[in-house]
Amino acid sequence: MDQPNELPEVTPRFAPQPEGLAWPSEEWPRMTSPFQDELEGVVDEMFTREELAVTNAVVVVQHGRVLVERYGGVQEFFDRSPEPIVATSQLLSWSMAKSVLHMIIGTLVDEHRLSLDDPAPVPEWGSSDDPRRAIRLRDLLAMRDGLGFVENYEIGQVSHVIEMLFGEGKEDMAGYTARIELAHEPDTHFNYSSGTTNVLSRIVADQVGRGDEYLAYLRTRLFDPLGMHSAVPTFDPTGVFVASSYLHARALDFAKFGLLYLRGGEWAGRQLVSREWCATAQVPHSRDPESGLYYSWQWWVTGDEYGTYLASGYEGQMINVVPELDAVIVRFGHSPEEGFAQRYAWRDRVISVLAKSYVPSNSNPRS
Repeated sequence: MDQPNELPEVTPRFAPQPEGLAWPSEEWPRMTSPFQDELEGVVDEMFTREELAVTNAVVVVQHGRVLVERYGGVQEFFDRSPEPIVATSQLLSWSMAKSVLHMIIGTLVDEHRLSLDDPAPVPEWGSSDDPRRAIRLRDLLAMRDGLGFVENYEIGQVSHVIEMLFGEGKEDMAGYTARIELAHEPDTHFNYSSGTTNVLSRIVADQVGRGDEYLAYLRTRLFDPLGMHSAVPTFDPTGVFVASSYLHARALDFAKFGLLYLRGGEWAGRQLVSREWCATAQVPHSRDPESGLYYSWQWWVTGDEYGTYLASGYEGQMINVVPELDAVIVRFGHSPEEGFAQRYAWRDRVISVLAKSYVPSNSNPRS
């Protein structure tokens, strides 16, 4: 049984919006840090150091204000010429979309429309003699469902994720995944799986509707309240949000999503999702032996002293939420997966600079 021996004990932490500060539903407030030059220097390295590969956007937020916003490189398109990446560029989330789905599922659990402990409502597993019927929603959220889904991006090797996104499964991604048999008993083994997230997304669709109805729910419950007007989710032909991989938005709008979790689900006086649900993003259930990170429910957890947890995507996309320092750090780019250690080391250097200038949330940092 894969029960991690050394999971950190995490007390979920949040940071309140500074008193009197406007929420960034439309425009982000700005400020400079007493260590602004040092911070800018660390950000410069992400754009110039060869081992960190190509970086397209960095946004650093502390105390609800933007300290650094930087862009570089070009965005490639299938149907037109490349364009320089700027503040209005809609960048691809890759797996950071999984964390967005976490929030949406939270709204349904909060309203008792979904149960964490009942058998997951997946028709393919409905037979009384199907061992997959034991899979619960909480097992899917934690990537401990036991399905034999292979998350491998190497061409020429067995890869369910490639088949799901680009091959035989692309017409119905959740259905493709749901037909995969168990490789382990549920809740005994961690297996990171983009297919699992798309099964979760279909469960959401069965509650809120597909296609335009699903999009309307995303807008009403998340995008519109936060002012994430640039957000464009992609749906498969069955009308299910491809929450494993496909959400485009501005870097500044992804930073708003990080701020929502930093604030415990509160935004501009409204509780968009419960504080208790946001806490589940911070509590690990497994440890990934490759990265050394911990996994909660559709979020990664670092286990550092600042309570840092993150939405993470292919090629180094990151929304880092740092509760102890009231900070959010966003990075977009194209980096080889084997370079994750360098990216995390860079992130930790940004955190170390932010720690120097941290002030209690009700103080008034200079703007």
